[in-house]
Amino acid sequence: MGSSTFSGPVTSTAGFISGANSIVSVTDSTATVTAAAHAGRTVLLNRAAGITLTLPAATGTGNAYKFFVQTTVTSNDYIIQVASASDTMAGTAIVANDGGNTASIFETASTSDTITMDGSTTGGILGGMVELQDVATGLWAVRVVGAATGTEATPFSAAVS
Repeated sequence: MGSSTFSGPVTSTAGFISGANSIVSVTDSTATVTAAAHAGRTVLLNRAAGITLTLPAATGTGNAYKFFVQTTVTSNDYIIQVASASDTMAGTAIVANDGGNTASIFETASTSDTITMDGSTTGGILGGMVELQDVATGLWAVRVVGAATGTEATPFSAAVS
C-alpha cells in the first residue's frame, strides 16, 4: 500500500473511502441519505419498483453524492428529494431519447426540490446518473444525465412541502 504525506490539518467529513466501501447499493423502497453512509460514494439504485431517497439538509458542507441507476425502474419512480422545503436544487438535466436521435436539456426552477425518474420520459433507465453537492445553506447543486424511452421531460419539480 502506498503512503501519503500531508502538510497542515486534514479533515474528512465523510471518512476516508476506498475499495468496496466506495459503492453502496440501495434496494429498499425508501432511504435517508447521510454523510456517513453516502457522501463521496456511488449509490447504486437497484429496485425496479422504485426508491424514494431523502437528502440531508443543505448546510454548505461541500459533501457530494452520486446516484447511478443500475436497475431500470419499471413501476413507481426513483425520487431524490430534499429534507426540507427550505432547501432547493440548482442545475441541469440532460435526457436523451434512447430510441431516437434527440436529447433535451432541462434547467431547475427557483423552487425545484425533487428529482423524479420514471423509467420512461424523465430517466430512471440503466446507466442514468445524478450528482448532487451541498454547496450552501439551503442549496444543492445538481447534474442529471439519463435516457428516456419517450419524449423527454424534466425530472425536476417542487414537491416537498
